[in-house]
Amino acid sequence: MTTEEAWERLATVIDPELGMDIVELGLVYEVDLAPDSTYIRMTLTTPGCPLHEAITGGVRRALELPGEPPVEVDVVWDPPWTPDRIGTSGAGTVG
Repeated sequence: MTTEEAWERLATVIDPELGMDIVELGLVYEVDLAPDSTYIRMTLTTPGCPLHEAITGGVRRALELPGEPPVEVDVVWDPPWTPDRIGTSGAGTVG
């Protein structure tokens, strides 16, 4: 999988409350692909988000396809998400 493919796959993960994908929302801060793992650093719209498991599970399902390495999803709160991030995908901060 290439970095571009990873971002495309992440764009299929929808935040069910907002009805937008996590890339468009600006929730993904970093994608780092290594031969033996895939690291995703992201946030959610609010701490304690009730859809935390649904969204991070969606990230894993989008990226952990047969033959692909395991995915580590690191949910961080710094920097905090704000609506200003909508439309500013983190695609420039890939590893």
